[in-house]
Amino acid sequence: MNADAKTRPDAPRPLAPRALYQEVAEQLRQQIFGRQLEPGAWIDELKLCAELGISRTPMREALKVLAVEGLVTMKLRRGAYVTEMSERDVREAYQLLALLESDAAGQVARAASAEELADLKRLHEQLEQQIGHRDAFFAANEQFHLRLLEIDANRWRSQIVTDLRRVMKLNRHHSLFKQGRLQESLQEHRALIQALLARNEGEAARLMRAHFDNGLAAATA
Repeated sequence: MNADAKTRPDAPRPLAPRALYQEVAEQLRQQIFGRQLEPGAWIDELKLCAELGISRTPMREALKVLAVEGLVTMKLRRGAYVTEMSERDVREAYQLLALLESDAAGQVARAASAEELADLKRLHEQLEQQIGHRDAFFAANEQFHLRLLEIDANRWRSQIVTDLRRVMKLNRHHSLFKQGRLQESLQEHRALIQALLARNEGEAARLMRAHFDNGLAAATA
């Protein structure tokens, strides 16, 4: 590039690296998901700043990001706390997920390409391999659901579901913690993938809704 191009006002500028507060937000997000910061726990900003070697400004900006995501609750004159989900929160999240993802399942059964359905089948097979390994099952389960949303390609639905699934990781009483629920969930996934591969739109939507209804029943039992 010549000197004139470098100084031209409308010349494209290189992308800036991710801001420090975004890196801090990701660090905190992982600590929350890993239960190093438990739901309901007060977030000691000064201690975390010292551990991360940062000032309070990026820490505060990071906490604002997490508050928007629902992972952190800001309390007046008391600071930031890891969000704790009530039974009502859990119920409402499951109900929304059932509504949004059942519709997505119907759309995918109707309109997905053969390659996209094969991709979902492959992800289901990975899920089958993780039975008995709870954390790996969680990860494979989420990957399947998010891929289905990606195929559906409704960005508004995908954004809402991603936010809901992020907050659901705060739930102390996740349905898959219940004895026998992993096996039940897998059976539901087996029926769902068969309906998707058969392009049975109504059955895929019904099975996805039932999947979340059963999860809610297990989580609130």
